[in-house]
This record gives sequence, C-alpha cells and structure tokens, in this order.
Amino acid sequence: MTAGAYPVVDRMSPHRFTRLLACAEVGLGAALLSPMVPTALAGAALTTFASSLVGLYLRTPGLHKKGSPLPTEEGIPLAKDFWLLGIGLGFLCDRQAWTRPCLAVCRK
Repeated sequence: MTAGAYPVVDRMSPHRFTRLLACAEVGLGAALLSPMVPTALAGAALTTFASSLVGLYLRTPGLHKKGSPLPTEEGIPLAKDFWLLGIGLGFLCDRQAWTRPCLAVCRK
C-alpha cells in the first residue's frame, strides 16, 4: 500500500521497510519522551513522520471520499494520523520550544 503512494518504497524489500518503519517509530517515541531532546526537534521529527502518514492517506484511492479529506470505511484507521500532524505542528508553534532550557533548572 505504501509503494502505491511512495514509489521509492517499491525498491525496498518488505522486511527492510517494516524494520525501518519500526525503528523510526520507536526512535520518535523515545525522542518525544526524553527530556534531553528539545521540544522543537521532537516536534519537527513528529511533523515529518506524520506528514508522510497523512500523504499516504491522501494519495491512496479509496481511503477518503473523492474531493474531500473525509474518510471512507477503509480509511478510518489511517485518518487518525491527522492528529499526530496537529501535535507536531503544535510543538513547532510553541514559543517555549525554541528557547534554550535553563541548565540550572535541569540540575535541580
């Protein structure tokens, strides 16, 4: 299904693709939970990952109604990825995410 939306994936073996996808998901989850990773950086990674998932949803025929982003029955499981995109954009829009954290606060 992914190869239909992103032709470059068609050149990968299914095993390699699922392995890379799993590593990306685990790494992104760890970055989001880690206090050592700046919010802006984690937000940028989440926005990038979610954008690819939303792109898959929008490029695959039959997952959404024609001319509309509203999902069909088959598209409901993938339509949830829009909230990931919203969270990532929220992290990027947060003014505090772009300021350097005070090291004195982190040491307490």
